[in-house]
Amino acid sequence: MATALVTGASAGLGEEFAWQLATAGHRVVLVSRSYDSLSEVAELLSSATGAQAEILPADLTTEEGRAAVCDRLAQQENPVSMLVNNAGFGSGTAFAASAWDDERALLDIHITAPLQLTKAALPGMIERGHGAIVNVASIAAHLANSTYAAHKRWTVEFTQALAGQLSGTGVTATAVLPGLVRTRFHDSEALRHMRDEFPDSAWLEPEEVVTSTLAAVRRGAVTVTPSVRYAVGGALASVLPPAFTRRRRSQRRDS
Repeated sequence: MATALVTGASAGLGEEFAWQLATAGHRVVLVSRSYDSLSEVAELLSSATGAQAEILPADLTTEEGRAAVCDRLAQQENPVSMLVNNAGFGSGTAFAASAWDDERALLDIHITAPLQLTKAALPGMIERGHGAIVNVASIAAHLANSTYAAHKRWTVEFTQALAGQLSGTGVTATAVLPGLVRTRFHDSEALRHMRDEFPDSAWLEPEEVVTSTLAAVRRGAVTVTPSVRYAVGGALASVLPPAFTRRRRSQRRDS
């Protein structure tokens, strides 16, 4: 039985990844900051699917938290064959007005954590000859208007570079670029306004995002944009001059 480790697993896309993977027969390791939230998700998941759910409370904005998850990824017993780098958040604050500690936390959760966790997971996966790295990016990767967008563009570029280096190893790398998703990500005071600014048709459900992502992993796709409308919008944004995308206000996230 394969084991999948999912970060940001207490809610949103991370929780949906955990449910779909457990339903498909995977053991799951659930990572998030909140022990209580993880315990609740693990109990519900195990009782509903019969899958083994291990919880690992860790704050990925800290070195200690990342080290704890890296230790689990390096374990020989119940080795992790799929790593889902999903944890993240948005600030909704322009860079010039933001606090350095907030910017550092964003950098650590979006870039340092996926980089460090992937580094820890790959040796075992390559040695075993199979495995998958899933990085949750965003359609915002096509924009040029925030540090969040820059982080998500890095996620896509990192995944593409990683996929090339892993060719022939049996290990794959996939980045998913969702648009707006109905999760608690937009419940924060800084981002709540987006719920009113965009019509219902702009919002995706977590189920469809995760289903599309796992299908892409199975076929070895390097990038996937769930929903046709976002795929078309992303393709258009990727060819527009940066001067245009810099004017588009966004701090979108999918978990």
